Amino acid sequence: MAANIITTEDLREFKMELLEDIKTLINHQSGKLTKKWLKSPEVRDLLDISPGTLQNLRINGTLPYTKIGGVIYYDHDEIQKILNDNRIHNKF
Repeated sequence: MAANIITTEDLREFKMELLEDIKTLINHQSGKLTKKWLKSPEVRDLLDISPGTLQNLRINGTLPYTKIGGVIYYDHDEIQKILNDNRIHNKF
């Protein structure tokens, strides 16, 4: 079996490729997080709740929304604020 010798240049090239892949992943992730308005299915996925629970959050005023035509939109920042405001800190 032949031995492969790895040079410093090979390691440098690998590092540059790895950094580019990481940058690409970060850019894709940050693009998803900057979306201002979310539709109902996106909010349900984000919060892992059912359509009925989402409707209850709208009805009882917990989750503000905007309705345009038949489409309901939710502000991503407001969802984050509600989650932060309702955070429970248990101290043992």
